[in-house]
Amino acid sequence: MSSKSALSLDSPDQDGPAVSRRRGPLLVGLSLGYFMVMLDTTVVTVSLPAIGRDLSGSLSSLQWVSNGYTLTFAAFLLSAGALCDRYGGRRVFLIGLGLFGLLSGGSAVVGSMGALIVLRALLGVAGALLLPTSLAIIAHAYTEPAARARAMGAWAAISGSALAAGPLVGGVLTDTLGWQAIFLLNVPVALVSTVLTAKHAPASTPRSSKGPDLPGQFAAVLALAGLTYGLVESGPESWGSPQVLGGLGMFVVAGWLFVMAERRPETSRHAPMLPLGMLRNRTLSAGLFAGALVNFGLSGVLFALSLFFQEAHGYSAFATGLAFLPLTLPTAFNPVFTGRLVGRIGARRPAIAGFLMMGVGVLIPSAFTSDSPASLVAMSVGLLVLGFGVSFAIPPLMTAVVGSVAMEQSGIASGALNSARQTGAVLGVAVLGTVIGTAPSVGDGTRLALVVAGVMLLVGAGVVAGFIGRSPRQPGTATAK
Repeated sequence: MSSKSALSLDSPDQDGPAVSRRRGPLLVGLSLGYFMVMLDTTVVTVSLPAIGRDLSGSLSSLQWVSNGYTLTFAAFLLSAGALCDRYGGRRVFLIGLGLFGLLSGGSAVVGSMGALIVLRALLGVAGALLLPTSLAIIAHAYTEPAARARAMGAWAAISGSALAAGPLVGGVLTDTLGWQAIFLLNVPVALVSTVLTAKHAPASTPRSSKGPDLPGQFAAVLALAGLTYGLVESGPESWGSPQVLGGLGMFVVAGWLFVMAERRPETSRHAPMLPLGMLRNRTLSAGLFAGALVNFGLSGVLFALSLFFQEAHGYSAFATGLAFLPLTLPTAFNPVFTGRLVGRIGARRPAIAGFLMMGVGVLIPSAFTSDSPASLVAMSVGLLVLGFGVSFAIPPLMTAVVGSVAMEQSGIASGALNSARQTGAVLGVAVLGTVIGTAPSVGDGTRLALVVAGVMLLVGAGVVAGFIGRSPRQPGTATAK
């Protein structure tokens, strides 16, 4: 793209049809890239039983197929923001797209469970490169506040619909073409996104000479991997086994190293991923914890019910996707209403209502795990309430967290919240998978797993009620009501 065209994208006074025509394809390209990333967090869920049958996978290995992606995605989000600053959003976004397409194609042709887990972990790294960079490119291309707000709303709607589409798309592709198709789907999407972004994205000038926080990044990956490994292995092994103790020990040591790395002062060549002083902000720290609880419940329940529908009741992958529709449909349209509600009454009350609905929605089907008509109705009602809860909880939580810090720290706060949410997703799959694996049957394990998830989500309501919006207003920050 020429410098002239790049400048025209950035000029606030040039808001004519020609500029809109150039920015429209760019927004589609950016949204498709992140749509692909979000789709991969849910599309694989309903395909896990088929993957396990074809690749001779155990329950713990299926947990790693799901968690390998979300673990690295969570761990590398903050570093991805630093890379965006150092090398420019356009360059990093295109690299992430290329890697995502290549790794997805490789995932479709693997012949072993171990290879698939490794590729899923690498896919998470590539996906992490796409989130902060897509937002940076939007901010660079849409300099007018109103146009930028509309662009980010469209980006969020398109990419957010991937969460709703994932289970159904995964079910259709698995039943008709095989589970390999869920990965092959990413290849043409990545190609289209690459062409549109490369042609229309403005050249972005690197804004920082500081490199990524390598000690903090390395420690974060080890800590999260150790905790996940310890929890997953506690199912087939005992809590006192060397594998479990080794994983939990690695979590403790790496967690301590992460804290030490983030306590180092900022220098001309180093900046911590997450300055620990920010956590003294009660709204921010409580928001990060609540964000982890949202995805703990959502991802854990998706994992547990996917196994329950297919293993306990013999549903096909497509029927499982249909069973999840009451959960996924509200997440496709309700966030628009929630955003308007937050604008009128603040973030606190909608977030509390969202967590309460999520908790109740999970607990309703925990009492109905048979295959009777009444149980199916209760399951659908519970999933519908859960879906509305998700769409009420997440938008105000993002508003509260980002609004609680100074403007220059909003990128770090946003990255930290996304990282906390993905960490919660990893732990949700690990913990609830372990609960199911140690139960006498899949039905008994699912019932207990839903109770655990429901209680954790109700705890989230208490966290929001006690801390979100109650912190004293600080200079340069916004207060969530």
